Amino acid sequence: MKEITIISGKGGTGKTSIAASLAVLAENHVLCDCDVDAANLHLLLNPYIETKNNFWGMPRVEIDTTQCNQCGLCEQLCHYGAIKAGRVDVLCCEGCLVCYHACPEAAIRLVENLAGQWFVCGTRFAPFVHARLGIAQDNSGKLVAQVRKEARALAEKEGKELIITDGPPGIGCPVISSLGGTDLALVVVEPSLSSIHDLSRVLDLTNHFGVKTAVCVNKWDINPENTMRVEEMCQEVGVPVIGRIGYDPAFVAAAIKGKPVIQMVSTVVEDIINLWHCMQRELGI
Repeated sequence: MKEITIISGKGGTGKTSIAASLAVLAENHVLCDCDVDAANLHLLLNPYIETKNNFWGMPRVEIDTTQCNQCGLCEQLCHYGAIKAGRVDVLCCEGCLVCYHACPEAAIRLVENLAGQWFVCGTRFAPFVHARLGIAQDNSGKLVAQVRKEARALAEKEGKELIITDGPPGIGCPVISSLGGTDLALVVVEPSLSSIHDLSRVLDLTNHFGVKTAVCVNKWDINPENTMRVEEMCQEVGVPVIGRIGYDPAFVAAAIKGKPVIQMVSTVVEDIINLWHCMQRELGI
């Protein structure tokens, strides 16, 4: 079984649109959306939910007013300012549990924290696993790991040979969690200064973890000079640029219609097909 993880240094590069198009082209595969903080692959796949499961995050703390003697020690020890006047502000609490262990009256108790949900779905292209993290919740890296675990279990159960993962943007914990054990990281970059800067950080990250990496330049023709800069940067670090996708308003039109851009009449269809063939060669499939 092979796994492709599609990532980007910044949001808005077209990562999800490309992932949805690859879902159309690939065969015998499972789809996975690891951008749990702002999942949107489901908007292009129109999935139907088969199972819905709760995701429990780090426990929250509550103060039992019947046992509290108002000594103020918890408020004094809290470095996040989450405890004031004997109450816990859940938006400020980081779940470090210092107050829980330090309270001399054992007046602070732990409560379960429903942080989100994850789903196993069906689509017209392949089985699909995705998740939704709750507002102001943490542990997105842990939820990413859960989603990937379920996608792999589903692929093994149904005899699938490939997992296509739409990863989160950036270089933080969710991205690191989505890269572990993947066979190919496809970095989608656009020819803008901010995207080029973030590409450098992403390549450092994949190199640090020893992940095989390739790059695709989306909207390459809006700035050919910056596209050349991307290609020169990748050449210097030995990362192949395996795709160039031109700018086309069909990307936006497809998103509005809730379908992958490769199903539109567009000049980018051939570019995406060529990208997929290059990815197959990189993976040896």
